[in-house]
Amino acid sequence: MDAVTIRRLYEYDRWANSRMLGAASKIGTEQFLKDLGSSHRSIRDTLVHILSAQRTWLSRWKGISPRNMLDPLQFSRVEALRIQAMELEKELGAFLDSLTDEGLKGVVEYKTLDGKTFAHPLWEQMAHLINHSTYHRGQVTTMLRQLGAEPVATDLFVFLREQQNR
Repeated sequence: MDAVTIRRLYEYDRWANSRMLGAASKIGTEQFLKDLGSSHRSIRDTLVHILSAQRTWLSRWKGISPRNMLDPLQFSRVEALRIQAMELEKELGAFLDSLTDEGLKGVVEYKTLDGKTFAHPLWEQMAHLINHSTYHRGQVTTMLRQLGAEPVATDLFVFLREQQNR
């Protein structure tokens, strides 16, 4: 894995998350908060989980292992979540700009939320986070369909084709 590829994947991830927040902004607050029995209950809780995981991993890459995730109760509206996502994007963007091919090969030690220590090459951790976000965006797509709302396409090829047509 090289820095150019990782940056491209994170550009895709940012695009997909933005599209998903856009789709969520079109539903009412009651639907946004409704418990749909998914692994993170509601659309709100799942989107907060995605953002929280991104914050957690970025902190780990900077040498800090957080002990907790964001509280979904802090986000009663999509707009509050979007503001937090934009702030994280700036911080993540600066980190991505500093990446090198050699740095991606380096092993980063971190602690899980429950204090267990692990270590993996940075590129593996970064690839994991992209996959994690994709998985949970798929859950949000299902929840939007359950509510009768319009889901959005967030496939990598949709992103790549849009980029080609610019």
